[in-house]
Amino acid sequence: MNRSVTNLSSSSSPQRLGGMLRRAQLLLLFALAAIQSGCAGYQTGSQIIFRNDVRTVHVAIFESASYRRFLGQRLTEAVIREIELNTPYLVTPPETADSFIQGRIVRDTKRADGVNRSDEPRDIRVAWRVEFTWVDRAGNVLSHRKSIRIDDDVNFVPEGGQSLTTAQQRLIEKISREIVGQMENPW
Repeated sequence: MNRSVTNLSSSSSPQRLGGMLRRAQLLLLFALAAIQSGCAGYQTGSQIIFRNDVRTVHVAIFESASYRRFLGQRLTEAVIREIELNTPYLVTPPETADSFIQGRIVRDTKRADGVNRSDEPRDIRVAWRVEFTWVDRAGNVLSHRKSIRIDDDVNFVPEGGQSLTTAQQRLIEKISREIVGQMENPW
């Protein structure tokens, strides 16, 4: 075992170490050049996912056609939270915003998917239809389509301790992620 260590150290001549050092320096130089040049046009991070011409967003309170109270406000809060957490955009008042999101909960339904022998609901589905637009200050549409409609639903089981409120919250979080997903650049 000692013999192999001796052989390795004796084969490492100063010339060989100098050559390895020059290769390492060249590799480092090329890596720095690639970083300085922007990796030949490639971009990383949120620059490629989101628009570069938008810096701020104002989210108007979502209107609601539902008789259930505060659904529009809860959806607005979730969209703002999702924008702040997952986009480079700042949420600002309308006076200083570059762009605006306006939306409406068009439909809010609740139906029993499963009942027991006594006709008591055991599996309930909550479904919403939400329409929204994202425009800039001049009124130009910034998303892929002029008006975006999202149909989504969740189930809840009252016997399992779930309620309409928890189902609505899951639906609000799901829809807010979809709305922010529509703010991404198309592939």
